[in-house]
Amino acid sequence: MASSASDNRQGHTAVEYTEVEQKFRLVGPADGLKERLAALGARPGSPTRQVDTYYNAPHRDFLGQEVVSEWLRVRVEDGAASVNFKRFHPIASPVKTHCDEYESTVGDAEAVRRLLASLDFTELTVVDKTREEWHVDGIAVAFDRVAGLGEFVEFEFKGEAATVAGATARLEAFIGGLGLAPGAGLGERIRLGYPHLTLGLE
Repeated sequence: MASSASDNRQGHTAVEYTEVEQKFRLVGPADGLKERLAALGARPGSPTRQVDTYYNAPHRDFLGQEVVSEWLRVRVEDGAASVNFKRFHPIASPVKTHCDEYESTVGDAEAVRRLLASLDFTELTVVDKTREEWHVDGIAVAFDRVAGLGEFVEFEFKGEAATVAGATARLEAFIGGLGLAPGAGLGERIRLGYPHLTLGLE
């Protein structure tokens, strides 16, 4: 998230409305990684099912870009719902460092779906996953089982930082500090979002 004026006046900065995360395939059981997180004081939340429906816009074809860098989604999770838009940066680069993220809860997911359909937004894909999220030291660690894709782990920076570079450095230091042996949890780094993968945009 970008720093707000009030934060700067008070001498505090935060990465606001910006997502900085890294995703990996899980290799083998996640037990070793979870044990390491527990040793650092992290505790898991209850697993939830997230059903994310992604849409294309009538005024701008998200899939028409040379590098797909924007997503609009409606999420339903355990009876709650939210709408979310992400724009990944650098726009023209296949390797992204962060994204602008704007999200808000909504009271009626079906009403939002009907609203989007009425405005000629079209459904692109659905990502159906089960997520178990852990939190420690300003980092969220999400264990995802995604229908049709397999198992992944996402590390997302949730703390305060003055810049994206600063948030990225802290995230990478946390991941590197886990000291996991090869095959003990983290596999290939995945630089694409789940909708890229479900749509075959690899």
